[in-house]
Amino acid sequence: MAKESVKARQLKREKTVAHYAVKRAALKAAGDYDALQKLPRNASPVRLKNRCKLTGRPKGYMRDFGICRNQFRELASMGKIPGVTKSSW
Repeated sequence: MAKESVKARQLKREKTVAHYAVKRAALKAAGDYDALQKLPRNASPVRLKNRCKLTGRPKGYMRDFGICRNQFRELASMGKIPGVTKSSW
């Protein structure tokens, strides 16, 4: 389980990226790299890290579901993820 401060920091970065997305695209298209440098560092989408929506775990993230592998396994075993079944052969 990630610390609450880490989750909050990630959420703040996501909001900052969304806020500056249009401005960044316009500056990039214009080729104005000096003005691009003056934007906040956290406005860059490269600084985002995929984290589990439930626990905040950064590793073992599954993009299709937005959660980490541990939570995926638990939820799939309980049948709470639609369309996912345990495989057997």
